[in-house]
Amino acid sequence: MFTESHHAQLGQGLRAMNISLPPEDEEKLIDFLRMMVKWNRVYNLSAINEPEQMVTLHLLDSLAVLPFLHGKRCIDVGTGAGLPGIPLAIAAPELDFVLLDSNSKKTRFIQQACVELGLKNVLPIHERVEKYQSAQKFDTVTARAFTAMPDLLSKTRHLLNEGGKILAMKSKETEAIARDDYQFNSVETLCIPNLGATRSLVIYTAI
Repeated sequence: MFTESHHAQLGQGLRAMNISLPPEDEEKLIDFLRMMVKWNRVYNLSAINEPEQMVTLHLLDSLAVLPFLHGKRCIDVGTGAGLPGIPLAIAAPELDFVLLDSNSKKTRFIQQACVELGLKNVLPIHERVEKYQSAQKFDTVTARAFTAMPDLLSKTRHLLNEGGKILAMKSKETEAIARDDYQFNSVETLCIPNLGATRSLVIYTAI
């Protein structure tokens, strides 16, 4: 299903985004998509199942956040099938990732993906974000189309270290929200090759 043209598409996209990965990591990214296709037949992980779209919308879209990761510990909330968490964990093996979702089928898929891909820096957790407690807090929260910005800020503050960042991937710009426990930083435009839509990254710092 995935051919040399899809490998080439991924490589070209990464170069356009100024992301350099070793060939074995690019292969892991494609292997992750192969796993998604296989499990999608039973687990309904994603509505996107055309290979070219998967490279753009699952891999390149996820990896657009890579330059903005902050600190050593990251948590991806509402991760679903592991997006953007798994691609980020492949690209940044020096960081630790918790991938959190309330759907047990999706966290089981992530667990199996970590085994097959040999990812030692990922811990999948089946829990609702507002109920999850971690003894060690996080430096970065990532969220991709998880919930509205006010809810995301409220539900994740207990997870973040002071000075930690929220990176919220949105399909459109959002107005800054005034809060006592966060500082609004910026809205960054993410340039994703072959994506005919705008992607914005909304960044807040926990205070």
